[in-house]
Amino acid sequence: MNKRVLLLSGLILVVLMVSAACTIFTLPVAVSTTAAPAQDVSLEEPVQPATAEVKNAALEESKPLLQLDDTGLQSALIEVYQKANPSVVYILTQTGSGSGFVYDDQGHIVTNNHVVERGGRYEVAFPNGEQRWAELVGADPDSDLAVLKVADLPDGIEPLPMADPDTLMVGQIVIAIGSPFGEQGSMSMGIISGLGRSLSSQRVLESGGSYSLPEVIQTDAPINPGNSGGPLLNLQGEVVGVNSAIATATGTNSGVGFAIPGKAVTRIVPALIEDGEVEYPYMGLSFDNEITLAEKDIYGVPQTRGAYVIDVSPGGPADRAGIRGANLNTGRGGDLVIAVDGRPVNTFTELNSYLIFEAEVGQTIELTVLRDGEELTIPLTLGRRP
Repeated sequence: MNKRVLLLSGLILVVLMVSAACTIFTLPVAVSTTAAPAQDVSLEEPVQPATAEVKNAALEESKPLLQLDDTGLQSALIEVYQKANPSVVYILTQTGSGSGFVYDDQGHIVTNNHVVERGGRYEVAFPNGEQRWAELVGADPDSDLAVLKVADLPDGIEPLPMADPDTLMVGQIVIAIGSPFGEQGSMSMGIISGLGRSLSSQRVLESGGSYSLPEVIQTDAPINPGNSGGPLLNLQGEVVGVNSAIATATGTNSGVGFAIPGKAVTRIVPALIEDGEVEYPYMGLSFDNEITLAEKDIYGVPQTRGAYVIDVSPGGPADRAGIRGANLNTGRGGDLVIAVDGRPVNTFTELNSYLIFEAEVGQTIELTVLRDGEELTIPLTLGRRP
């Protein structure tokens, strides 16, 4: 009896060791998995360890562990590419090349300002092999957006639809299509890694500063030279952004790419088509974007939430409204903006987002500021950004 107990214990130990050694690790992709059936151990009297049957249903069926077709991801990627790629173009200029996409049925092509800047002549190559000369309709260095126009589109080419910007989420799968290193029609996949980023304007102001574009999308989808101006798409084939920049020390992708948000495209591109330029609201203020605890003590403000006014442009809208900037020697005495038109402001980026995407030149807004321990509401009529 003791011998039988020992044999049974030994068999169970072997089974447990085999089970532990067969732990399966899968890549963290968005797939649906089904747990493998538990192992069926058949023990018969009298116990015979050498002949005990250990059946593994998963091994018997010999099914692949990862079946993308079963989840629809692979099919979705193929479908998006087949649908969107015909409308993604390769742009050649006298100084370089980049990507773009068909915006409407009038022949307008959206791309980056830095793709067409100093380009001279613009040749647009479609994936079906057809080519067109294009003219520059408008360009905006502050958003890095530009619009080209071809006389006509090849047969069957449809504009790419824009995604609802309110549906974007970190972790969402996205696809970049473009011409990295001149390889037309290349597709890469990743996720939205972050939202609410900012990109500095491509023009430097006389003061040495620059404007910035808010609500920029960060992605780990591989973006390389030549991808600029191409679309960043969701799995429905809708444009969520325009690929623009990468953070890199080598000149190639390092997993941190940036795309101009679709919200900027739908607001700025129509203005470029209509007027060839964009009018941005302007206050005439310089801010500290995010206040650290150390800066809070330097500025002498009661909280880190808000946009601290560093400088006021003489004669500008904010100067006329009576907004105060900090003392350049001490860093103290500046107004802390905590709300705009009743909406809380935690950082300058939030204030900037409101100005660019919701306000208009000539509109009077109300800034709520903290000054010398008091909360004040100050009306300010927005000018036009110089």
